[in-house]
Amino acid sequence: MSKLSIAIKWLPHGQGLSVPQHATPDSAGLDLAAAIHESVTLQPGQYQLIPTGFCIAIPQGHEGQIRPRSGLAYKQGITILNSPGTIDADHRGEVKVLLINHGAQPVVIERGMRIAQLIISSYKSCELYEIDQEGLDATARCLSGFGSTGV
Repeated sequence: MSKLSIAIKWLPHGQGLSVPQHATPDSAGLDLAAAIHESVTLQPGQYQLIPTGFCIAIPQGHEGQIRPRSGLAYKQGITILNSPGTIDADHRGEVKVLLINHGAQPVVIERGMRIAQLIISSYKSCELYEIDQEGLDATARCLSGFGSTGV
């Protein structure tokens, strides 16, 4: 499988951190590290925007998805408030992660700590157009909503 090449630019506070990379050859996400100079303590229920220290040039037709790290979520209750966060292809600002502590204990975030993962995904642009209800294709689910497919 061919890899997509994507340029990143380090910002001064990100210097010295490792380039985001996949933890294993089959990992979908690139690990993102905290680019902070002093530790940040997230109290239960508290959220904070954590910088990664780099900007990225995501190719047109692709997006970046910022997702939680499963170990942090399971062991400490740390997740992403707007999960998944979206980085659009035309965004050139710093990548930041909106962490929240849903756990019962304070959690300390240190410089270089892996705090999230970045998934690069392709998408199709679309254009919506209006029709009346009868013009929509019928499906087995049709108008049923939340919980309609069972537990």
